[in-house]
Amino acid sequence: MPALAQRVEGDRAAAEGIYEAEVPVRSQSEEERQAGFARALAQVFAKRSGERSVVDRPGVVQELRRAADHVEGFDYRQDEGVSASGTPTFRTTLVVRFKPESVDALADALGLPEWPQPRPKPVVWLAIDDGNGPRLVGLQHNTVARPLLQRAIERGFRLGLPSGSAAEQAAAAAIWRGDTAAIARLSARYSPPMQLVGKLYRQEGGWKADWIFVDNGRVLSRWSETGADARRALATGADGAADALARRYAKATAPPDPVTQAVVFTGVRSSQDYLRLAAALQRMSVVRAIRPQRAAGDRLEAELDLLTGMEGFRRMLDGAVLLEVEGADALARPVFHLR
Repeated sequence: MPALAQRVEGDRAAAEGIYEAEVPVRSQSEEERQAGFARALAQVFAKRSGERSVVDRPGVVQELRRAADHVEGFDYRQDEGVSASGTPTFRTTLVVRFKPESVDALADALGLPEWPQPRPKPVVWLAIDDGNGPRLVGLQHNTVARPLLQRAIERGFRLGLPSGSAAEQAAAAAIWRGDTAAIARLSARYSPPMQLVGKLYRQEGGWKADWIFVDNGRVLSRWSETGADARRALATGADGAADALARRYAKATAPPDPVTQAVVFTGVRSSQDYLRLAAALQRMSVVRAIRPQRAAGDRLEAELDLLTGMEGFRRMLDGAVLLEVEGADALARPVFHLR
């Protein structure tokens, strides 16, 4: 059972690394917590891989239902805010910490890509025009950029802001005309040589954000977002930057095709044993199909369709149920004994 963390007064629960996540919940009930664990694990898979749509990969949704098996600990946080009408609002946030080695093994078994660490911290060159001309958002205005900075953390990396010196304040004009070369020169004092260049301005009763992501002088991506909520438009800057970084630096893997593997199971002496074996195999998301071939004594020969081959199968194997027997088959088929 995952542990609820003990906190001291003034200590605030928050997700920090890529194996931690926070999700809003309606209550602290067991049902809400289990659903929260699943959504938190989906976040961690996305942060680890760099893929926003990682949950669409084969086998992932099935494993999210067992997210609690990989939880190391959790905590709750009460967030207070203000509604559009000015009334106080309160939201409960579930903060979940997962076991890194467990998540890594699961992700490898599913064939998910990995965005290696340490990850770069690009500098955000953001100018906002609310009707009074573009102004640079520097370090002293970090609360303005909070939706952008927080979304980057949720995607598994961090963004930095320039100090906001007088010389840097003058960069708002370069940002507005999309002069990435001028911004790169101004950003030379910061490391790494990556810039997220953005401008946010009013348009047709709402807001529009235009973004450019630059890596070592090369434009990797351009995108725009419009909407009524300026905070949401800001957050899309982090999403676009994460997508560009993951495409360039993550160890990409194509969605795997199932591999058909002949396997032998021993210790299957009754229909109850077979049902127990079938249940164990069906719990493994890498097993896409089970086709019994022949049975003799306590020996069952079968074909398995495996999402990531025998490597993925062995990673997910429950040693309390199935034990691999070395060199037990003359045809070199893997043999597993049902305990």
